Amino acid sequence: MADDDKDQEKPKGSMVTKILLFGVLPLMTAIVLVVGGLFIAGVLPGGSGGDHAVVEEGHDGGSEEDAGDSTADMPAVYIPIDPAFVVNFASQGRARFLQITVEVMARDPKVPEHIEQHLPVIRNNLMLLFSSQTYDSVSTLEGKEALREEALSVIQEILQEETGDPGVEAVYFTSFVMQ
Repeated sequence: MADDDKDQEKPKGSMVTKILLFGVLPLMTAIVLVVGGLFIAGVLPGGSGGDHAVVEEGHDGGSEEDAGDSTADMPAVYIPIDPAFVVNFASQGRARFLQITVEVMARDPKVPEHIEQHLPVIRNNLMLLFSSQTYDSVSTLEGKEALREEALSVIQEILQEETGDPGVEAVYFTSFVMQ
């Protein structure tokens, strides 16, 4: 009878071993491989993935502090300079009017506050710039583009002088009406 008890216990032990070897162990191995692959691919937080390569390519050799201060990878913020500018200028003895709606683009979240704080100076200098134009110079695409670049320069100079950072990356004319 002692032999019968040993025979009954032996299949139980080998059944647990078989379940571990052929069921749980392959399942755990598959899970580890999948999670490890997702981590390395960068799908899971903390993984290296494609982001690591982009950071290295974009790194300009500056200090670690410079890499943390980069705003190039931040989303664009568009700030309207309201209300629209309306200026008049003379053209061949006739009074002409120009109405321009301006928006600026920046990536630094502090720039909208700086624009708001220095808006009177920005509006004044843009008003002087726009009113100094001639009808012929702003009636062409090249003239409008040159005016847009000058407006960007004016805003960047003001922000650089007042805050130490030009802040604004682009100026856009969202409305441009001449009469």
